[in-house]
Amino acid sequence: MRAITITLLVILLLLQYPLWLGKGGWLKVWDLHRQVEAQQQVNQQTQTRNAVLDAEVRDLKQGTEAIEERARTDLGMVKRDEVFYQILDGASVPQSAPSAVK
Repeated sequence: MRAITITLLVILLLLQYPLWLGKGGWLKVWDLHRQVEAQQQVNQQTQTRNAVLDAEVRDLKQGTEAIEERARTDLGMVKRDEVFYQILDGASVPQSAPSAVK
Protein backbone atom coordinates (compact mmCIF):
# COMPACT_ATOMS: atom_id res chain seq x y z
CA MET A 1 0.00 0.00 0.00
CA ARG A 2 2.83 2.36 0.84
CA ALA A 3 4.52 1.77 -2.55
CA ILE A 4 1.31 2.63 -4.42
CA THR A 5 0.95 5.89 -2.48
CA ILE A 6 4.55 6.89 -3.18
CA THR A 7 4.17 5.94 -6.86
CA LEU A 8 0.97 8.00 -7.20
CA LEU A 9 2.62 10.94 -5.43
CA VAL A 10 5.60 10.80 -7.80
CA ILE A 11 3.27 10.64 -10.81
CA LEU A 12 1.31 13.61 -9.46
CA LEU A 13 4.53 15.62 -9.02
CA LEU A 14 5.67 14.71 -12.53
CA LEU A 15 2.36 15.91 -13.92
CA GLN A 16 2.51 19.15 -11.92
CA TYR A 17 6.05 20.07 -13.02
CA PRO A 18 5.10 21.21 -16.56
CA LEU A 19 2.10 23.08 -15.18
CA TRP A 20 4.20 25.22 -12.84
CA LEU A 21 7.71 25.27 -14.28
CA GLY A 22 7.39 24.10 -17.89
CA LYS A 23 7.58 26.12 -21.11
CA GLY A 24 3.97 27.32 -20.90
CA GLY A 25 3.65 27.07 -17.12
CA TRP A 26 1.84 29.39 -14.76
CA LEU A 27 5.00 31.21 -13.71
CA LYS A 28 5.93 32.06 -17.31
CA VAL A 29 2.36 33.16 -18.05
CA TRP A 30 2.35 35.42 -14.99
CA ASP A 31 5.69 36.94 -15.99
CA LEU A 32 4.55 37.52 -19.57
CA HIS A 33 1.32 39.11 -18.32
CA ARG A 34 3.35 41.52 -16.19
CA GLN A 35 5.56 42.39 -19.19
CA VAL A 36 2.50 43.01 -21.38
CA GLU A 37 1.05 45.44 -18.82
CA ALA A 38 4.34 47.35 -18.63
CA GLN A 39 4.54 47.56 -22.44
CA GLN A 40 0.93 48.77 -22.63
CA GLN A 41 1.79 51.65 -20.29
CA VAL A 42 4.78 52.58 -22.46
CA ASN A 43 2.57 52.39 -25.57
CA GLN A 44 -0.04 54.65 -23.98
CA GLN A 45 2.59 57.29 -23.18
CA THR A 46 3.96 57.07 -26.72
CA GLN A 47 0.48 57.40 -28.24
CA THR A 48 -0.19 60.51 -26.15
CA ARG A 49 3.10 62.08 -27.25
CA ASN A 50 2.40 61.18 -30.89
CA ALA A 51 -1.07 62.73 -30.70
CA VAL A 52 0.40 66.00 -29.44
CA LEU A 53 3.01 66.02 -32.20
CA ASP A 54 0.40 65.15 -34.83
CA ALA A 55 -1.82 68.03 -33.72
CA GLU A 56 1.13 70.41 -33.89
CA VAL A 57 2.07 69.23 -37.40
CA ARG A 58 -1.51 69.60 -38.63
CA ASP A 59 -1.71 73.08 -37.13
CA LEU A 60 1.53 74.12 -38.78
CA LYS A 61 0.38 72.76 -42.16
CA GLN A 62 -3.10 74.29 -42.12
CA GLY A 63 -3.01 77.49 -40.13
CA THR A 64 -0.83 80.53 -40.20
CA GLU A 65 -1.42 81.40 -36.54
CA ALA A 66 0.91 78.68 -35.30
CA ILE A 67 3.66 79.74 -37.69
CA GLU A 68 3.17 83.36 -36.70
CA GLU A 69 3.28 82.48 -33.01
CA ARG A 70 6.50 80.52 -33.45
CA ALA A 71 8.08 83.37 -35.39
CA ARG A 72 7.16 85.85 -32.67
CA THR A 73 8.20 83.81 -29.64
CA ASP A 74 11.18 81.85 -30.92
CA LEU A 75 12.66 84.26 -33.43
CA GLY A 76 11.47 87.62 -32.08
CA MET A 77 9.94 88.65 -35.41
CA VAL A 78 7.26 91.33 -35.90
CA LYS A 79 4.82 91.98 -38.73
CA ARG A 80 5.36 94.59 -41.42
CA ASP A 81 4.23 98.07 -40.29
CA GLU A 82 3.92 96.81 -36.71
CA VAL A 83 5.45 98.72 -33.82
CA PHE A 84 7.07 96.72 -31.05
CA TYR A 85 7.31 98.19 -27.57
CA GLN A 86 9.42 96.62 -24.86
CA ILE A 87 8.78 97.80 -21.33
CA LEU A 88 11.61 97.38 -18.86
CA ASP A 89 11.28 97.40 -15.09
CA GLY A 90 12.84 100.35 -13.25
CA ALA A 91 15.32 98.05 -11.51
CA SER A 92 16.58 96.55 -14.76
CA VAL A 93 17.27 99.89 -16.48
CA PRO A 94 21.04 100.46 -16.47
CA GLN A 95 22.16 103.67 -14.75
CA SER A 96 24.58 105.73 -16.82
CA ALA A 97 27.70 106.89 -15.00
CA PRO A 98 28.22 110.67 -14.85
CA SER A 99 30.79 111.90 -17.29
CA ALA A 100 34.02 113.23 -15.86
CA VAL A 101 34.59 116.83 -16.87
CA LYS A 102 38.18 117.73 -17.73
